[in-house]
Amino acid sequence: ELIRHRANEADAARVVTLGALTRALDGEHLSEMAALKQAGCVGVANALKPLASTRIGRRAFEYAATFDLTVFLHADDPALSIDGCLHEGHTSTRLGLRGIPEAAETVAVARDLALIQQTGVRAHFCRLTTERAVRMVARAQFDGLPVTADVATPYLYLTDLDAAEFNPDFHFIPPLRTQNDRAGLINGLREGTLNALCSDHQPHEEDAKLAPFPATEPGASGIDTLLPLTLKLVQEEHLTLSDAIARVTCGPAAVLNMPCGELSVGRVADICIFDANAHWQVNPGNLLSQGKNTPFTGWEMPGQVRYTLRDGHIIYTREAR
Repeated sequence: ELIRHRANEADAARVVTLGALTRALDGEHLSEMAALKQAGCVGVANALKPLASTRIGRRAFEYAATFDLTVFLHADDPALSIDGCLHEGHTSTRLGLRGIPEAAETVAVARDLALIQQTGVRAHFCRLTTERAVRMVARAQFDGLPVTADVATPYLYLTDLDAAEFNPDFHFIPPLRTQNDRAGLINGLREGTLNALCSDHQPHEEDAKLAPFPATEPGASGIDTLLPLTLKLVQEEHLTLSDAIARVTCGPAAVLNMPCGELSVGRVADICIFDANAHWQVNPGNLLSQGKNTPFTGWEMPGQVRYTLRDGHIIYTREAR
């Protein structure tokens, strides 16, 4: 209720909420999912916190299925990823950094797919990073499991090689992977295995990126570059324009089971109007986010938002900046 109240006061973007899968995200005690759904939560998640056991996971999935709540999953086996900060491979070895293996993601995906099959819960994998995990989800979808997945834009353009100079702007969790993984993610987006594209917006204060690479806060400011990087997929002929737009509109809306993301009579008039022919260069000074940390500094980007409408009312104009 507090989140919705603050969102309404801000009178800006539409905000929807996920409830906690376990109480206080402790990974052990199931949350009051009935109350969370009644309060307006569109799904449940345990954020980046692991569940205490597979048994707890099974019980949580069964409980969520009872209330027809989608479970949003962070695919990670903490026993394999603990203290890691970069993809486990040649780059992490050369830099002397603890790596996070591909198996940290694929083991978690395999476990969760087995539980999804057993419980029938509707589930969504957030920010997949490996080609193998995408293939596992594709097979599950083919078999009829109620599962969807997304990818964040940085993973479609960057790899672990970009972190070779210890630049903390390339510190992500889950980590940037290999060129083969990058290609697999793009293919998964093209084929529709990955139903949605997200920004994974994690803005930080400048101090959060000043420590040695492993000690810096992971993540980057991503909301300003979501549209440009989506259009860049079209520019590079990975996706058609309609498919690219679908991955950030009706695709996410379907995952959230919300009646939006389409231009049709009777639908909610949440609309973004952009200039696809505009070009700009990324630098901290022209990012609207208060967090200026981005791995795309200096990149030439296509596309700029001109107007944003919510419920048919203009809430942002570029001219008013």
